[in-house]
Amino acid sequence: MSFDGVFTRAMTAELNNKLLNGRLSKIHQPYDNEIILVIRNQGKNHKLLLSAHPTYARMQLTSVDYQNPPIAPNFCMMLRKYLEGAILQKIEQVDNDRIIHFAFSKRNELGDLENIVLVVELMGRHSTIVLVNHESKKILDCIKHVGPSQNTYRTLLPGASYVNPPLNDSQLNPFSVNQTRLFDLLATADDLTGKFLQQHFQGLGFDTATELATRLSAQPTERMKTWYGFWEAIDNTPEPSLSLYQGKEYFTPIAYDYLGNERQSFPTLSELLEAYYLGKAERERVKQQAGELIRKIDNEYKKTIAKIKKLEKALGDTENAEEFRQKGELLTTFLHQVERGAKKVTLENYYDENAPITINLREDLSPAQNAQKFFQKYAKLKNGVKIIAAQIESAKKEAAYLESVLAQLEIATPMDIDVIREELIEGKYIRLKQKAGQRKKLPKSKPEKYQASDGTLILVGKNNLQNDQLTLKTANKNDIWLHAKDIPGSHVIIQDSQPSETTIAEAANIAGYFSKFRLSSSVPIDYVAVRHVKKPNGAKPGYVIYENQQTIYVTPDKELVQRLKL
Repeated sequence: MSFDGVFTRAMTAELNNKLLNGRLSKIHQPYDNEIILVIRNQGKNHKLLLSAHPTYARMQLTSVDYQNPPIAPNFCMMLRKYLEGAILQKIEQVDNDRIIHFAFSKRNELGDLENIVLVVELMGRHSTIVLVNHESKKILDCIKHVGPSQNTYRTLLPGASYVNPPLNDSQLNPFSVNQTRLFDLLATADDLTGKFLQQHFQGLGFDTATELATRLSAQPTERMKTWYGFWEAIDNTPEPSLSLYQGKEYFTPIAYDYLGNERQSFPTLSELLEAYYLGKAERERVKQQAGELIRKIDNEYKKTIAKIKKLEKALGDTENAEEFRQKGELLTTFLHQVERGAKKVTLENYYDENAPITINLREDLSPAQNAQKFFQKYAKLKNGVKIIAAQIESAKKEAAYLESVLAQLEIATPMDIDVIREELIEGKYIRLKQKAGQRKKLPKSKPEKYQASDGTLILVGKNNLQNDQLTLKTANKNDIWLHAKDIPGSHVIIQDSQPSETTIAEAANIAGYFSKFRLSSSVPIDYVAVRHVKKPNGAKPGYVIYENQQTIYVTPDKELVQRLKL
């Protein structure tokens, strides 16, 4: 379901109940299109997420921790200037549209009371957040600047007058429509479909319109009662629901009958959105933050694979070394039979039962010089075998490391990106944009903690630096180490020398989930005591070798992993 006007109305009511008259204590902008407002109310801190993301635009309370940039963006600084310490007076929806006004009041530097409105427009790719002076209607700043060349109807720039997005005057607000007008529409409709309802009523997404049309069609003689009953449920008895219908997830403010019975209920709309958006939005944030890293490492990986193929071809050419030596020997033996200036010569090959062999020659060289050229090629290829083999081995290790970094970026959370970036800077895969003296020292990251069903602690490395630290320094030699077999993934440690079979299975599930094959079935997981795990000298971060392992096969279970997380 889209975040339509109906869901916006229900969410506005929920936020009013939680946040009204609260004090805005902190403001953050962890991502380009999203801000976090920490509002203190009723003795608790509430984190309000306002997102103007083109795909995941929404507003909700969240419990997720976000890592803020070292330097706050300009829009965040403006919000802090005008809103930090302000009191939230009112949250209002404009008609039944996806436009919400957060009205704040605060005394300025002169002690005068200022009324500031934070306007959130949840309009898909046109979504935005605008800070407006209530009295003058002037825009103080906005999260996305839109000039007159981009939009002739309205300008979204500091100093411009704020103008509401254009509304369709022919559409009616379903919550306040005149009863007589409503009766005429419902009674005279030739085909009461979701499309018909969307054409005549404001703020109805496809799913809401389809559900309402389904209910109205099922009760043709009680359409008015059905209509008012539907909106009363939205306003007074919300039932936040996450439905699975035809392989897709849908979030709705109440249970929608047409989506079937496979659904999960949540205490609040915010918790519903947390469940629906968390993975999707998080992956998008990782792409946004790590896009440059992913492209850089992916290019390095492709170049390394191409280098391996080229080296393997060169190694294959060394198999002809013996042939060059034999030709040199034959030319030397039958030197008197080779005419100077000849392009080729046919000789008896005593290496192959005197079968005739034709040898191509260089016309500009003497017979002896041609023989010497074959010996030189032979020597060069023989000497190159060891060098090329070593280069192939080094390139394969490099490819394995790069593949492991790509796998970590696939499963990384936004909080992990900076640590992976630091690792790549240390490895000189990417350059530091700031001067060394200006770089902010990142706090040392720590492995994630999980708890098995029997209470045993399980630690998980989320990047190569954590993997090395966890396996080589943190873990006891008798702890159990787990890793996906021959697959890039996280190091997992069971802090117990004799864990139960259940704990091993749960830890293996975690290792499978945090590997490149998290979406596969029957993923092989090796496990062994830490004392059997070694790191070769000079090996890349995260690379180890081990012996005496046992193998268990698991199908990664996301719900199990989330349940075990501390």
